Amino acid sequence: MQNGRPAGLAVAGAPGRARKGVAVSSPPTRGAVRADLEAVFRSDYRRIVAVAARVLGSRDEAEDVAQEVFLSFGRSSVPAGEAGGWLSVAAAHTALNHLRSGRRRAAREETAAGDGLEPDVADAVVTLDERSRVRSALTRLPRKQAMALVLRHSGLSYADVASALDMSPGSVGTTVRRAESALRKELNRHASSD
Repeated sequence: MQNGRPAGLAVAGAPGRARKGVAVSSPPTRGAVRADLEAVFRSDYRRIVAVAARVLGSRDEAEDVAQEVFLSFGRSSVPAGEAGGWLSVAAAHTALNHLRSGRRRAAREETAAGDGLEPDVADAVVTLDERSRVRSALTRLPRKQAMALVLRHSGLSYADVASALDMSPGSVGTTVRRAESALRKELNRHASSD
């Protein structure tokens, strides 16, 4: 509490002259964390992890991405009403960046070096290889298409995807279909080159 009001709230009006009963949310100062972070975290965490997990294929890595996204959100001045869309886009962007940066490759190589082969490993290897191919192809798509595809297949409505990506709701379906087509072409192109 600051001067009888919750931290992070400033009273509207001229400095030193508070207008009674009018509070506006102020952006957090450098290093400060926004007052609504816990509420937004509790309401959106599972969805943000799901968006990142859809891209990364790993709940552990998705939770790391969610942590990064919420840390960024906690220091942002994004209006609370826009938090859901902002968080979804940030999760998809951050997850795609993790894929592109190759951080996962090092972790997979380290894990593979310590694992022994199991008798029925063939199915698991084929599934992991296929997922890896899809994720790799996803990184080669135009960013807006990849984002629309990930967000839509993460369960967001056309309206939510449109809002999150600042596009018209009518163009979401077309963008997603183009992304799916481009993804298939990428998969086929790289399958034929193997």
